[in-house]
Amino acid sequence: MTETIRVLIVDDHAIVRRGIRALLAEVPDIEVVAEAADGRAAVAQAETLHPHVILMDLMMPNMDGIDATRQIVARLPSCRILVLTSFATDDKVFPAIKAGALGYLLKDSSPEELVEAIHQIHRGESSLHPLIARKVLQELTAPSTRPPTPDPLSAREMDVLRLVAQGMTNQDIAEKLSISEATVRTHVSNILNKLHLATRIAAALYALREGLVSLDGVAGPDDAPDSDD
Repeated sequence: MTETIRVLIVDDHAIVRRGIRALLAEVPDIEVVAEAADGRAAVAQAETLHPHVILMDLMMPNMDGIDATRQIVARLPSCRILVLTSFATDDKVFPAIKAGALGYLLKDSSPEELVEAIHQIHRGESSLHPLIARKVLQELTAPSTRPPTPDPLSAREMDVLRLVAQGMTNQDIAEKLSISEATVRTHVSNILNKLHLATRIAAALYALREGLVSLDGVAGPDDAPDSDD
């Protein structure tokens, strides 16, 4: 039986929340468990209800969506954040991704795109609006001023990072490398810790930008894994 996806809607406009709730009520495997009108309420609702997916607006009173995302991801890593906003500026996109959002969708997206994004986020995949995806690609081509991580990734961590950069889920990576999902999760956690990043998307961006992997998943010319663990 297909798991019902529990969704928390966070937006400071009641009409937006009601519209999304009405839309999702028509989707058999999605259940809206609560609504929140600001980031502070979102954090409280998330801690109480443990939703699978949180639709997060960014510009809200009391606490904005970026701070709320950061707090929820830190406290409840199993909750997956899909930003749903009208803003596509760099000062919103990249901080939201760095804070831990797994997806970024604009409010001019179609109902079908929203439903598909929720399913992708629930599966642990990233979901980016085409405009946001273009920004990400532009970011990848910009010159980097960030120093490389002082703690080199192991050979196995590099294997995992290459597959993360290709958009694979933990299950996909486990099957590809013939290891358990728990081991994949451990490697991903180690990668994020070593790179001082919060999310898989951020790790993939870092890896591509720094030349640790290339766009086709092949190791960059300066890659030199330090071990086989």
